Amino acid sequence: MEIAGPVTPGQVAVLLGFVPILLGWLYAELLELWKNSRFFRMHSDDNSIALDIGSLGEEAKTQLLAGGFSVGSSVAHKQRPGLVRFFMMDKDFLLENRLTLRAISEFGVVLAYFYTCDRTDLFGVSSKSYNRDIFFFLYFLLIIVAAMTSFKIHHDTSPSSSKSVLYLNRHQTEEWKGWMQVLFVMYHYFAAKEIYNAIRVFIAGYVWMTGFGNFSYYYVRKDFSFTRFCQMMWRLNFFVAFCCIVLDNHYMLYYICPMHTFFTLMVYCSLGIFNKYNNKGSVIAVKIAACFVVIAVIWEVPHVYDIVWSPFAFLLAYNDPDATKKFRPMHEWHFRAGLDRYIWILGMIYAYYHPTVERWMEKLEATEAKLRIFIKTSITAICLLAGYMWYEYIYKLEKYTYNRYHPYTSWIPITVYICLRNITQEFRSYTLTLFGWLGKITLETYISQFHIWLRSGKPDAQPRRLLSLVPDYPMLNFMLNTIIYVAVAHRVFNLTNQLKVVFIPTRDNKRLLYNVITGAIISITLYALSMVLLSLTKKLHTEA
Repeated sequence: MEIAGPVTPGQVAVLLGFVPILLGWLYAELLELWKNSRFFRMHSDDNSIALDIGSLGEEAKTQLLAGGFSVGSSVAHKQRPGLVRFFMMDKDFLLENRLTLRAISEFGVVLAYFYTCDRTDLFGVSSKSYNRDIFFFLYFLLIIVAAMTSFKIHHDTSPSSSKSVLYLNRHQTEEWKGWMQVLFVMYHYFAAKEIYNAIRVFIAGYVWMTGFGNFSYYYVRKDFSFTRFCQMMWRLNFFVAFCCIVLDNHYMLYYICPMHTFFTLMVYCSLGIFNKYNNKGSVIAVKIAACFVVIAVIWEVPHVYDIVWSPFAFLLAYNDPDATKKFRPMHEWHFRAGLDRYIWILGMIYAYYHPTVERWMEKLEATEAKLRIFIKTSITAICLLAGYMWYEYIYKLEKYTYNRYHPYTSWIPITVYICLRNITQEFRSYTLTLFGWLGKITLETYISQFHIWLRSGKPDAQPRRLLSLVPDYPMLNFMLNTIIYVAVAHRVFNLTNQLKVVFIPTRDNKRLLYNVITGAIISITLYALSMVLLSLTKKLHTEA
């Protein structure tokens, strides 16, 4: 089996950390099986264990069933740090953390599968092929299946009132993300270049929801704690960080992740500064205006971009190794983040006025039928006209020309969609939960597509080919790959959340700080050890 690219210190460090955890988990599973087996209970008398289990305390019972017959040592063991107890293979510790060890091991297996698919020649590759008929047939077939199997009517009440208005409710936004994500990844799989401009709008929709969702959370919950910040960063970057290390890719290859991280931090900082005054409309207006000014100065004023972002080049620089035209290392970040530099602020504005719009809609639904129908018909007509004008004069532009207008016009189709999607009580209460389910794992499906659905074959390369598990049968290969791809993405979503709960406790800042420091020490130690091992290996290879 041939491996693409040299072995890096980061890869060795991850392997050095993963192997002990995998062994610890396997041992913990054996202990759990032993504890739950009937063998011990059935043969305890035959083994001459003169001990009345019923008379023991709970701690002693746990010790005994876990295989620790020295009852008095348990307290001393538990006083030791968790890391020490792990390396000593403390049975109680392994049993207590068995599910966590399993989750980490499973996550490691997923990363190994990513590496096998994208960095070895174990599986084949095939070329992308676009057929408009097949592309839209598959997409509309999915819509039909979703409508037949997952159509649901919601009756949730509004947080700002007791009525079920359901304007831009969570079910709706998850569904929105889901159907956009399907088109987004299919665009990559089939190289559907003709819908490029639509994909730009979809990405703007995701960024709009970043502003909308984060503003809604921080404005209502007022939770600007360090714990919340860490949870937010974990959700956005935990998976992608390990993909960068294991697959030796730059962060900007997965440009959606740094984009959402940056815009989320902007919302967090803008609302977090002087947050006790957020209940004043004038303060919110000043903060939103400040966001516009900051972004405009960075992206619109010459040379400011280079001054602001050059210190972060180590994180945001990127060059496609296969590109025919070479750009400056920071060009990709300038282009990607620049396309949607304003739309997240529009999301904040929509979130701020969300309760007001809900109240208007409550009053509208309470008006007499003729007036209600007239108002809704007028809104629909205005939206359709605005959408048509945007489509004719903006969307139809050639891609490079369209990109110049996109930062200033992407709000139009997004606003039109929101208005039409919420025009009636019935319409906004209906969702296809299959798309809602897919909408929850958009981050995982975005990252995973690079390595187990598509294939790049080397570090930092764009995924211009397809992973081929069923050679010469493109549609069967698409079906099998898609099943594995979606299943793995969903599992990674669950693992990310499970590990977040373990390593970022909700109301324990002392433990959180301990976890952060311990994680940093372990990472530095593993990386240093990997450097030593690679140096010794290289030296031995040279001497040989």
